Amino acid sequence: MKVTICIGSSCHLKGSRQIVEQLQALVKENHLEDKVELSGTFCMGNCVNGVNVTVDGRLCSLSPENTEEFFQKEILAAV
Repeated sequence: MKVTICIGSSCHLKGSRQIVEQLQALVKENHLEDKVELSGTFCMGNCVNGVNVTVDGRLCSLSPENTEEFFQKEILAAV
């Protein structure tokens, strides 16, 4: 599973760094390093909707506050 987090300036201001750190920790805690590939990219063109994240190409919007819930529903449940 490929998870890409936008690290462009707008998403950075909305907390993309914290989201990256949270996702890295959650992947490690759940021993999913061999199943989940985390990567970063610059602007995904959807700046108004918060920190943009794609899961296998499907666009989602996150905030640092809902990252753990997102991980449980969208990543952990799918692997």
